[in-house]
Amino acid sequence: MQIEVLKSKIHRVSVTGAELDYIGSITIDEELLDAANIIEGEKVQIVNVNNGERLETYAIAGPRHSGVITLNGPAARKVQKGDIVIIISYALMELKDAKKYQPSLVFPNTETNLLT
Repeated sequence: MQIEVLKSKIHRVSVTGAELDYIGSITIDEELLDAANIIEGEKVQIVNVNNGERLETYAIAGPRHSGVITLNGPAARKVQKGDIVIIISYALMELKDAKKYQPSLVFPNTETNLLT
């Protein structure tokens, strides 16, 4: 039996932009993607702490060390610049493996979105 478990989390980052005229996704500073073990194109869940919105999209890499967190396309309607979000990815794995699995948890500076 496989279960879906937390794979990665980027905890409490500030939205730096919302670009409605884009095909979709969330742009995330490449350093944060690497630290959280999230790859470009991977499905992620976005939880908006400010308004309770939850949505799913896919990750694309933004410039490294830029602190960029931009919601693109329709997702841009669910956030405002300055909102605090949590970015989560999940993985399917066997129950016995899930019991031992350690997710990648990243806690960047909320004001700069950079790792300290």
